[in-house]
Amino acid sequence: SHIRVGTFQFFAARGDTNGVRALADHVIARHYPDISIAERPYHALLERVVARQADLVARWLLIGFIHGVMNTDNCSISGETIDYGPCAFMDEYNPAQVFSSIDEMGRYAYANQPQIALWNLTRLAECLLPLFSDAKDKAIEQAQFILGDFAEKFTTAYQAGLRQKIGLFTARDGDEALVQDLLGAMAKNQADFTLTFRHLADAAGDPAVDKVRDQFTDPAAYDEWAARWRQRLTEEPQSAAERQAAMRSVNPAFIPRNHRVEAVIAAAMNNNDYAPFEELLIVLSKPYEDQPEFAAYAEPPLPEQRVLQTFCGT
Repeated sequence: SHIRVGTFQFFAARGDTNGVRALADHVIARHYPDISIAERPYHALLERVVARQADLVARWLLIGFIHGVMNTDNCSISGETIDYGPCAFMDEYNPAQVFSSIDEMGRYAYANQPQIALWNLTRLAECLLPLFSDAKDKAIEQAQFILGDFAEKFTTAYQAGLRQKIGLFTARDGDEALVQDLLGAMAKNQADFTLTFRHLADAAGDPAVDKVRDQFTDPAAYDEWAARWRQRLTEEPQSAAERQAAMRSVNPAFIPRNHRVEAVIAAAMNNNDYAPFEELLIVLSKPYEDQPEFAAYAEPPLPEQRVLQTFCGT
């Protein structure tokens, strides 16, 4: 559904507690019916939405997605991605990347998305306070306790996803540092986010086929990391084929790159030609498959093709 944090704010801003309660009851019945019999269903509702948003934003980061306009009216209670008009997928990895033309201060930059999600969830908690307790201080304390789980839930989902992206099936000390070192090297070397991880999957299957280093302006930075990565892989029993298949299932070969999106919009608007759009849609319907006939769609933009801003109409 399209119920948002902003929907709750609509009633809360008018002091309409009955409206907030009616909406909360509807959301529980519509999306979380199992908590209707909970001792404290409204607390359980906030817990569920916190968990859904933590998981959702982790998934965004794991594929290089930037929503672009994460206000409370674009934050879904069901935990789905909605209203992402000026969204974009990164080409080169940059934690501070912003594309949205209306995000002039970088509030919704790639790496800021978790903290903005928590900000939105805090606004939801404020709306629900009258349903928590008649004693405001007690209600605030209860809400803060629930909101305090967001960071751990997000970090757990994000770190698990990162381990999967580099082919690790178990969690061990040093894994987080290993992944962060890769991301740091990618940022310093303008490595393409999607291709780095996709090629890493290929390298996991056959060390002789290692195109990852081509993504780095200084390939030696990758070589140093790769030596540690391969050593870590020896500590797990999976075969190279098993690891490659698992990595391919979480590292897409194709994303809707900005220059491709811009091209299909231009073709449709300027020439009433929707064929490029239809073809792009075919490619993106199977993002984790190689699709050799569409290999060009996996390539990053040439310098003159780069799109630096996206808009609400995108």
